[in-house]
Amino acid sequence: MSKILVTGAAGFIGSQFLEILLRDRPDTQIVVLDKLTYAGHEKTLAHAVVSSGLEASRAAARYEFIRGDICDRKLLRSLFEKHRFSQVVNFAAESHVDRSIESAAEFIETNILGVFSLLDASLRHFESLEGSSREAFRFLQVSTDEVFGQLGDEGAFTEETPYAPSSPYSASKASGDHLARAWHHTYKLPVIVTNCSNNYGPRQYPEKLIPHMIACALSEKPLPVYGNGKNVRDWIHVADHARGVLLALEKGRVGESYCFGGRSERRNIGVVEAICDELQKIRPRKAGSYRDLITFVEDRKGHDWRYAIDDSKSEKELGFKREFSSFEDGLRATIRWYLENGTWVKTVTEKAGEA
Repeated sequence: MSKILVTGAAGFIGSQFLEILLRDRPDTQIVVLDKLTYAGHEKTLAHAVVSSGLEASRAAARYEFIRGDICDRKLLRSLFEKHRFSQVVNFAAESHVDRSIESAAEFIETNILGVFSLLDASLRHFESLEGSSREAFRFLQVSTDEVFGQLGDEGAFTEETPYAPSSPYSASKASGDHLARAWHHTYKLPVIVTNCSNNYGPRQYPEKLIPHMIACALSEKPLPVYGNGKNVRDWIHVADHARGVLLALEKGRVGESYCFGGRSERRNIGVVEAICDELQKIRPRKAGSYRDLITFVEDRKGHDWRYAIDDSKSEKELGFKREFSSFEDGLRATIRWYLENGTWVKTVTEKAGEA
C-alpha cells in the first residue's frame, strides 16, 4: 500500500480530505500529523472517519494519528524514516485573517517555517528514493486565493495571476507557496500547489463567517458584518475542494498550480441574509426575524474587496467538477449540519475557551 502524510487533517478542509481518502482510496495508508491547535480537534477526525462510511476497525487499520507540529524537524525526520511516504499533502496552517492581524507570530511560524521544515524533510526523503518510488513521489501545498490580493468588480484569479497578498495571513501563505516552488525549481522536488476560494460546509471552526453567523443567530447575539457588507467572496463547498486536491495529487503536472472555485460569488451581506432566511424556515425566531440581529461593524483592516476564481484549467486538465453547483443548496445542507451537530460545536469551542 502507498503511504500518504496529511498534515492538518484535524481541521476543516484536511478532515474532509481524510474522509475522501478513507472512502475512495482503499489502497492508501494514511498518517495524519496535527498539532491540535484551537481549531484542530480529535472529534473532527472521529467525525470524518464516521462520515467516510468505514467501520471503526477498518478505518483504524487504514490511518494513524500523530499529534505533532510541522515545525518539529526531528519528528518529521523520524516519520519519513519510519513510513517512507509516497505523497505529502500540507493542509496545516494558521488560517484566520482577523487573528493574523491581531497577532502574526503564529502565522509566520506555521505557514512559513513549518512549510520549510516539511519541504526539507520531504527533500531528504525524496533524494533517498530510486526508480518508480522516486517517480511517484509528490508534495502538494494547499493554499488560498487570498495570496492573489484583491479584484475589482470584474475579472477572476487564475493560475497565472501574480501574487499580491494583503494581510499577514495571506502574506505568510504566499511565502510558503514561494518556498514550495523554489524547492521544485532548485532541488527538483515534485511540488504541486493548489489555490481555492472561500470554503464552507460541515466541521468548519465557528470563527469563520458562515458557522459564526449560525452560532450567533441561535444564541440571539448580534450578527456582525464588516463595513457595508458589500465585499464579495466566491464560495466552494469543502467536499468539492477536497476532491479537487485529490485530483491534483493524482493527475496534476509537477511544478504546476491548480485553482478550485465555486462559481458562486456572493456579497457578504447576501450570505448573512441567506443564513437568516434559512434559519427562519427551519427554526423560526420567537420574536421577529433573524435579519433583525444583523449589525454593521467597523470594517476589517485592509479588507480585500473581491475574490473570484476561474478554475477552467482544473476542469480541463484534471476533470474537476463541482457536485455542489448550487450555493443555496450547499448552504442549506451546511446549516442543517450545524443544527444537528451541536455537541461537536460545543466541544470544539469549549476547548478554545470560546463557548
